[in-house]
Amino acid sequence: MIEMQKLGKHFEQAHPDIRVKWVTLEEGVLRQRMTTDITTKGGQFDVMTIGMLEAPIWAQRGWIKPIETDAAYDVDDLLPSIRDGLSHEGKLYAAPFYGESSMLMYRKDLTDKIGFTMPERPTWQQIREVAGKIHDPAGNLYGICLRGKAGWGDNIALVTTMVNAWGGQWFDASWKPQLESEPWKQGVKFYVNLLRDYGPPGSAANSFNENLALFNEGKCGMWVDATIAASFVSDPKQSKVADKVAFAQAPKAVTDKGANWLWAWALAVPVSSRHVAAAETFVRWATSKEYVTLVAKEAGWHAVPT
Repeated sequence: MIEMQKLGKHFEQAHPDIRVKWVTLEEGVLRQRMTTDITTKGGQFDVMTIGMLEAPIWAQRGWIKPIETDAAYDVDDLLPSIRDGLSHEGKLYAAPFYGESSMLMYRKDLTDKIGFTMPERPTWQQIREVAGKIHDPAGNLYGICLRGKAGWGDNIALVTTMVNAWGGQWFDASWKPQLESEPWKQGVKFYVNLLRDYGPPGSAANSFNENLALFNEGKCGMWVDATIAASFVSDPKQSKVADKVAFAQAPKAVTDKGANWLWAWALAVPVSSRHVAAAETFVRWATSKEYVTLVAKEAGWHAVPT
């Protein structure tokens, strides 16, 4: 999104009758502001950054406009799981700016040092054992970094996948909450103990950005988080350990079903927009193949939206 803001001048040059005003908010605040505006039809925003949770619900309620696509946009080129997650009744309602899953990023030099070969899909127990062996607080190196900041866009994204990995779920088929089930107790207990024993100090304040900074500084032996992070931790301009990073699938426990997440940040136009045509023009530009090429040219392929 920061890169898009930098490149916004290219859009305005190509569309001299349109000006873009950017409003950047912390994720929790963003969700509150978007939800308030969309439900009250406030019309504060012409384009909203929303996700795969909101898109089909808001579309069903008639709060956002369908994305009008033509052959040049090539909607069939979007990954089916992401396209379907942003659609309602087969119609796209939010254009994906980038998509992500979650995975394990780790320091291969450290696992080599302890003689451990990381499986393609490790178990959480293996991760705990490795974290214990490479944990060196005196040397400013911590076994593992995980999201600890409270919030469903923060640590609950990770905790949900951990509970899933132990066979748990939020609700059963009858919508009865499952928070007191054994898999919830196992997943949450494992998460808390792992971070308490082998995480960095102050983990309760850390989410994606804080852990990214720690990992790039060489202070995290392992990190389970969004696949989008690969762009940053492997970039020598940003990461001191870029040449030492390796990747594996998100850890599993008793099952690998749901052990990694699926998400997309996408651009949607609310029906309350006062500049619908301009907003739709911007959304098409910001999620087009031409935009991808522009990012690659201006910033390099590592910066291209996934």
